[in-house]
Amino acid sequence: MKTLLLVGIGAGDPDYITVQAIKALRRSDLILLMDKGPAKHKLNALRREICARFLDGHTPRFAEGLQPERERDAADYRASVDELNRDKQAVFEQLIDQQLADGETAALMVWGDPSLYDSSIRIAEAIAASRSDFAFEVIPGITSLQALTARHRIPLNSIGRAVEITTGRLLADGWPPGVDSVAVMLDAKDSYRRFVGQGLAIYWGAYVGTSDEILIAGPLDELAERIASTRAAARERNGWIMDSYLLRKEGAQE
Repeated sequence: MKTLLLVGIGAGDPDYITVQAIKALRRSDLILLMDKGPAKHKLNALRREICARFLDGHTPRFAEGLQPERERDAADYRASVDELNRDKQAVFEQLIDQQLADGETAALMVWGDPSLYDSSIRIAEAIAASRSDFAFEVIPGITSLQALTARHRIPLNSIGRAVEITTGRLLADGWPPGVDSVAVMLDAKDSYRRFVGQGLAIYWGAYVGTSDEILIAGPLDELAERIASTRAAARERNGWIMDSYLLRKEGAQE
């Protein structure tokens, strides 16, 4: 049997990693890394730093696969995601077949938490369904939204109220009904700008927990264009951006 551990490593700060995650990495014979190109080398550098800092002399092997790319602005978004996941699955299975011996354990270090807007669990499920020599476990991590609210020193939800976690693509369709707080991830098109003039506060953060961290918070009407320009400049400077934000109706009781 070959085992894969999906290990949530937190949202950028090596100190976000949990004791459970450290124990999982110490069990591992192999660490799987996905190469996302030169612009994102910092992400794998952080993974290697975590191993060097916390594995206490344990030295697993490293194996790196090329990260497939999703077709951007595809007419059928769901189909493009499904195709991407199939491509990722092929890469994972190749690494497992070629680099992992029977009875060994591999770890995939997942940014944030494997359960929040990440497809690693779905991919592992698909692999497990197709072969009898494979099992997987999930180790949770601190999400980017937890890190965001901690850095802004705010609760995620208002008192007694629901909060919705969504994407920029879905937020562009309108404010979700029945909530006064919306946490947004994967917003490539600055969807918050459509809500200017509606009495909202925004708590935005990019590269949270890293040395490149940027935090901006306050009335959306005053900050929307500043956030958009800051975001564009950061993306240009680093070649990529990882950000999230919370929108809240002003006057909502935290």
